[in-house]
Amino acid sequence: MEQKPFSQACENNKKPILQQLKKAFSNVNNVLEIGSGTGQHAVYFAHKLPHVQWHCSDVEEYHEGINQWIDDFPSKNLHRPFALKLARDEWASSSVLSNQPFDGIYTANTAHIMLEHEIQSLMHSVATHLPKSGVFCQYGPFIVDGKFTSQSNQEFHEKLLLSGRGGYRDIDQLAAWAPQLVLSTKVDMPANNMMLVWQAK
Repeated sequence: MEQKPFSQACENNKKPILQQLKKAFSNVNNVLEIGSGTGQHAVYFAHKLPHVQWHCSDVEEYHEGINQWIDDFPSKNLHRPFALKLARDEWASSSVLSNQPFDGIYTANTAHIMLEHEIQSLMHSVATHLPKSGVFCQYGPFIVDGKFTSQSNQEFHEKLLLSGRGGYRDIDQLAAWAPQLVLSTKVDMPANNMMLVWQAK
């Protein structure tokens, strides 16, 4: 069988991210993960957060790998991926399985990969569809008050732009695209990353 996709970064950051999700998602029931990638985060978080239903999503090319991880590490509360590409696919505001609204949304290391219209679509869609008091956890590297948090982040940002990616986003810009969301928590994380916890008004 083909070897599962593997990200060392996912392996490194899953425990510190989990500590933040335990707090942020303590009263959340239905989580949509945007950009499940390899699937490593999904299988780990679903197992460690048994009170939530964890729903994977990503573009179709990643589904096989995500399903391999789910096959090897299944959880009753872990659901297989559906296709979601921002600014292309219709936003799923609730689980098709239970028709329950997603009151939690999680995404990791996506904002700096997406093009501007895609991340703008993400922020707008989350703000539009997250129910009142719903929680959006956004992990990754960001620009704060117009400044990079490290030299390595600035260098990586420039590489991303050269490769056709969107590059790092300023937190203030993200907030401007989603005025219905309040940034309730901003936590410094290992490797010059942050966890942004947004709450729907």
